[in-house]
Amino acid sequence: MITATKVTKSFSGAGMKEPYVALKELSCQIPGGCIYGLVGSNGAGKSTFLRLLSGVYQADSGDITIDGLPVWENPIAKDKLFYVPDELYFLPQSTMKKMAHYYKAIYTKFNWERYDNLTQTFGLDETANLNTFSKGMKRQAATILALSTMPDYLFFDETFDGLDPVMRNLVKSVIYNDVLERGTTTIITSHSLRELEDTCDQLALLHKGGIVFESDIQNLKTSLFKVQTAFSTPFDQSKFKTVGIDILSYTQTGSVCSFIVRGDRTAVEEKIRCMNPLLLDMLPLNLEEVFIYEMEALGYAFKEILM
Repeated sequence: MITATKVTKSFSGAGMKEPYVALKELSCQIPGGCIYGLVGSNGAGKSTFLRLLSGVYQADSGDITIDGLPVWENPIAKDKLFYVPDELYFLPQSTMKKMAHYYKAIYTKFNWERYDNLTQTFGLDETANLNTFSKGMKRQAATILALSTMPDYLFFDETFDGLDPVMRNLVKSVIYNDVLERGTTTIITSHSLRELEDTCDQLALLHKGGIVFESDIQNLKTSLFKVQTAFSTPFDQSKFKTVGIDILSYTQTGSVCSFIVRGDRTAVEEKIRCMNPLLLDMLPLNLEEVFIYEMEALGYAFKEILM
């Protein structure tokens, strides 16, 4: 399990009037064996959080532990994890084979058989200079090397950046297998909710250095839905509130209304049908719509956050 408790990290430098606070008292617990998604705008703190989890940065205050071990300057904890950054780095003039030998010297569980199998699966030339690889091929190479270290915790910053649809599905597949077969905990960052919707078990939204919303994806998607209905007699929003329907957003044009509901779908449908509507449609929401309405309920302008 990953535990972060009131973690703060700021940066200062020449030309800066005051320190830039990347994370401010961030707290969360990420259970083992899951795929955890982090979404947020540029500057929200996603990359900083992953670097803190990996021990690249030291927190100004607060605590970060992996399986109860502090990460900063702790080789035992770092042997459990692998971090694939947004901006990939390989040793100068190196090949995948040379990078594999490099990681073998660092990670005690590096597995050559897995490295060979993944290299064949992705169809990459392990003897070619990595500088000759395209952006997407470098991302594939980094994924192969990361999985070959057999980590318990795997951190991807902008995992699918530069990958074509076929390779995105392949990368997702090998990540899924690691989670299912080895219980690997994987954290993925992205700007796109749609990219994470079918990938993650849990999702967190970062904004201005803190987690403002966190939920299990399945519960999140099934707890909110859209209702469209109409009646032959005049009515307004109070018609639904009086029977205990929790409405997050409501619009009405004449005798037709549309609203977003939080709650049990079957119970809500039964309550509305008892009102004898002229029509009634219960529609699912995609993950982006769910977040928009949940964030608006918390007082955040979600669309502005991700612009």
